[in-house]
Amino acid sequence: MSTTAPPPKKQRTEQDDGIPVPEITSVDYVNLTSHTDSFGVDPLPISWGHPDPLVRGPVICTVRHSSQRNAIGAHSGSYCIYTGLAVAAGKLNPDYVPNLKLTSPVFKIGPHKSWSDPKKISSIDPFGAVTTEVFGAYLDKGFDIRPTIAVTKAHIDLPETREAIAKGRLVPDGKILLPTGQSIVSKAAIEPVWYLPEIARRFGCTETVLRQSIFRMTNGMYPELITRPDIKIFLPPIGGLTIYIWGDPDTIPDEDIELTCRVHDECNGSDVFGSDICTCRPYLTHAIEECIKTAQRGGCGIVIYFRKEGRSLGEVTKYLVYNTRKRQEGGDSAENYFSCTEKVAGVQDTRFQALMPDPLHFLGVTKIHNFISMSDMKYNAIVSTGIEIVNRIEIPQELVPADAQVEITAKVFHGYNAGDAYKGIDENALKRRKDVSMDMTRRKE
Repeated sequence: MSTTAPPPKKQRTEQDDGIPVPEITSVDYVNLTSHTDSFGVDPLPISWGHPDPLVRGPVICTVRHSSQRNAIGAHSGSYCIYTGLAVAAGKLNPDYVPNLKLTSPVFKIGPHKSWSDPKKISSIDPFGAVTTEVFGAYLDKGFDIRPTIAVTKAHIDLPETREAIAKGRLVPDGKILLPTGQSIVSKAAIEPVWYLPEIARRFGCTETVLRQSIFRMTNGMYPELITRPDIKIFLPPIGGLTIYIWGDPDTIPDEDIELTCRVHDECNGSDVFGSDICTCRPYLTHAIEECIKTAQRGGCGIVIYFRKEGRSLGEVTKYLVYNTRKRQEGGDSAENYFSCTEKVAGVQDTRFQALMPDPLHFLGVTKIHNFISMSDMKYNAIVSTGIEIVNRIEIPQELVPADAQVEITAKVFHGYNAGDAYKGIDENALKRRKDVSMDMTRRKE
């Protein structure tokens, strides 16, 4: 598979302010992006990593500026398909441009030094929340530029928090934690924006290999990955992430102020519905409790919630693995915990964590005092980017559900940071830990 040369660029029309004149694409015209002479023939330049957003340039990835697009993919990740359905159903005018006048962030994030270092931020656009501020002149001229980060505030209401109040572990202060059990948070939703050269470096491959691999495994969804090697920005069709902050976000870069953090990967079955086969929800709610305590002490607590369902293998694959674990000879066992995933998916885990630290750098994090995680993959990924982690905090044993004992035993034996709470888990414990509690008898052929 070989890449093709990019098309010759058109003569760009600019006015005295140096901002190009937007070229509006007719929605009645179907533009085949596999044709190199019709897509992005005059892409707006992007200098990824430049600290000045006007020099860095805006990400143009909407349907209105086909010839000036400088990014592959579409906004909203996988939800862009629903936008297409809305257009097909006649519910959305494809020419519609969102009114962003009242959407600016309700609290300030950055800019931080890390924003201009591609080795620290290459999977999100650090200027994605301030589109109306830094690219206002482009918007006024008629460019359709979409935010990829939204920043707001909210109340979080969890039964586990109310239980912690009832048992005296948490005490409402009326500022961070209300008597009702609600906690007050600042939060940011983030869509992925990839700078492909740095993504390739992090995964130890060439940019060409990265582009070809994504093109191949998406069944050719994005021909521009092959035909347009000059376009370096990609908005992948994957889930994004949400940052939840307890306390004052302005304190996050201050290494002398306590910071508690958990990086959590989505688990719909446990996080939302309380499935007891894993420790995901108990660990998440424990982290929230610790974040609230830290904020009440004058520090700050962060939970970053990634949409990486089933170790980024998806929920269907995860459930197939569950069935395999329960139906194997002898029932579910810690000894075969990881191998069952590999049998079904061909790989144990596709989260990798190479991109995970980016939102921490977006917030200006340089030191984490309390890291609520046992994962060495996450720990190593974070510290390798220059962030110091002081304490690593395991999930308390009493929070591990009965059906999740297989999982926790396997993870501790295979190197998860366990602390004193899980001493004594050796090869014998690994072989002994089994669970046959769920009836998943084989379907008769």
